[in-house]
Amino acid sequence: MTTLLISHPACLDHLTPAGHPERPDRLRAVERALEDERFANLARVAAPRADIETIALCHPTDYVEAIRDASPKEGIVHIDADTSMSPGSYEAALRAVGGATFAVDEVVARKAANAFVAVRPPGHHAETARPMGFCLFNSAAIAARYAQKKHGLARVAIMDFDVHHGNGSQEIFWSDSSVMYCSTHQMPLYPGTGAKSERGDYDNIVNAPLRAGDGGRQFREAMESAILPRIDAFGPDLIVISAGFDAHERDPLASLNFVEDDFSWATAKLMDLADKHAGGRVVSMLEGGYDLQGLATSAAAHVTRLMRG
Repeated sequence: MTTLLISHPACLDHLTPAGHPERPDRLRAVERALEDERFANLARVAAPRADIETIALCHPTDYVEAIRDASPKEGIVHIDADTSMSPGSYEAALRAVGGATFAVDEVVARKAANAFVAVRPPGHHAETARPMGFCLFNSAAIAARYAQKKHGLARVAIMDFDVHHGNGSQEIFWSDSSVMYCSTHQMPLYPGTGAKSERGDYDNIVNAPLRAGDGGRQFREAMESAILPRIDAFGPDLIVISAGFDAHERDPLASLNFVEDDFSWATAKLMDLADKHAGGRVVSMLEGGYDLQGLATSAAAHVTRLMRG
């Protein structure tokens, strides 16, 4: 088995206003990095389109339909202060969710060792019925719930190392003891959630906020003291990674100072726990990362580690 790379050209057709940090060039940068000969053994698959019933595992049908109906025939429409849609956005969002659930199918069926889903728009800020933070549908959350509903997995852990707290994933699973959501993130920073005291109804939320200027040392300490032991004790049947690379030292939207090796290290630690509890099952979703060079090299380091490189 090899690592599966899932993407789709439709994800380039989600257009954002001029100067917007979440832009198609992000995905192009990741794709170029993964064209290097080091990644020749990646299995590459186009993301299928998700159906509304699948998205409705985490979002009400009327919300999904409202997002569909908000998609413009031309131009760009704003659906919140920093989240917009173009004519290609709904299709891109369907492919992002479809890539996430297809990754779960392939990894659970042992057709792939693990998967990296390189899609956009990102998802972790999308709440049950609220788009925000560049996100329309919460692909990582849907992947977790789909693994439970379709494949009968009992417990899923989501690890989110995006520099922004995944308020949507936290909100969706706040009262669900079968899903553990863990996050490292800069605080204070958008969206303002993610304090250590936010623990969920069943102590299933684990937040380890970092301060502006923190780097790999503080990140690794937070992972080893606050997060990895909790995932280990939880014993998940699948680990979903919300893989945002905007904690990189080059990123313009935040002030953490991670380097590529920090993302590689965290990936290895999560793979160790997946090997121990989940038969190695890991599905990773691209979230943020807005400096094209930092994004590309960090995603390459992440995927290299997924390939056990």
